[in-house]
Amino acid sequence: MEVYLPLVEGKNVGFVGNHTSIIAKTHLVDSLLTLGVKVVKVYSPEHGFRGTADAGEKVNNEVDAKTGLTIISLYGKNKKPTAEQLKDIDVLIFDIQDVGVRFYTYISTLHYVMEAAAEQNIQVIVLDRPNPNGHYIDGPILEERHTSFVGLHPVPVVHGMTIGEYAEMINGEKWLKNGVFCDLKVIGCSNYSHEKEFTVSVPPSPNLPNMNAIYLYPSLCFFEGTPISVGRGTDAPFQQLGHPFLVNYEYSFLPKPTAGAKNPKLNGKQCYGVDLTNQENLNPRNWKKLDLSYLIDCYSMYPNKDEYFTNFFHLLAGNSSLQEDIQAGKTAAEIRDSWKKGLEEYQLIRAKYLLYK
Repeated sequence: MEVYLPLVEGKNVGFVGNHTSIIAKTHLVDSLLTLGVKVVKVYSPEHGFRGTADAGEKVNNEVDAKTGLTIISLYGKNKKPTAEQLKDIDVLIFDIQDVGVRFYTYISTLHYVMEAAAEQNIQVIVLDRPNPNGHYIDGPILEERHTSFVGLHPVPVVHGMTIGEYAEMINGEKWLKNGVFCDLKVIGCSNYSHEKEFTVSVPPSPNLPNMNAIYLYPSLCFFEGTPISVGRGTDAPFQQLGHPFLVNYEYSFLPKPTAGAKNPKLNGKQCYGVDLTNQENLNPRNWKKLDLSYLIDCYSMYPNKDEYFTNFFHLLAGNSSLQEDIQAGKTAAEIRDSWKKGLEEYQLIRAKYLLYK
């Protein structure tokens, strides 16, 4: 705090954050207000300021009950702060725990916040946090024609950067609209390296409740673009997968409405599939790569092949070739070989912006 408090002294501060924006057990907004920092407005991403909204659920503007601060939602139609919403703001503090995956939308929120701030000549201070999936990179590079809020930049699915490093890359690669440049200050982490194992203390979103889910998320999120359930509406989201049609499996689960999944996929239907909650012999952190085997296996067993892939799958993959390769019967190894050149080129770009070993 001694590094960035002088940067906000006497200024009107906008805070971009959510329930992960904490120091120990105290929310950073509460700390800043206690220290006399003039926080005047809060901007919240997907899942809302307190982190209770479903994935994809509309989040409305509101007033924070604890502080009385106005909360501007940066999800839904209003993904980028407007000039009016940034009126009278001198500096923005961005503090959100990310998980290092392209389709996890907090980095898209970061992009639009930086872009809006650059257009209004407002400085952005990013408080960096470790990336629990920062020890590897993998996956296909996003192609421009598949750009969306779940993929804004030509990076692989697992990009291997902290959110501070990623902010530097957004700026440095001139990815902001019209080539605008954000006045960016990254407050780095102490004693962090990309190989260092990091345990997230607060679930970054309702359906990533623990480290097992966070490690499995890059591989299992592809199923969000298929009829297969990843366990939303159970006590183990992103730690199991299944469908009523996959009767070859003995394991089963039953999705029901929960706090983070009010209307889960296959609600009330018995799903047969794979249990990944027991990791005694398999720690997904050690994979250091995406596991495509589940995606391929479920496709091979799913009876109605024509309805397996949705348009959303292309946005998650960042291309159409992943679907085409699976439909053509290619192995996981053959598919991975097609990513090699893109990953090598990305490594060179990434290296320019690394703040940690």
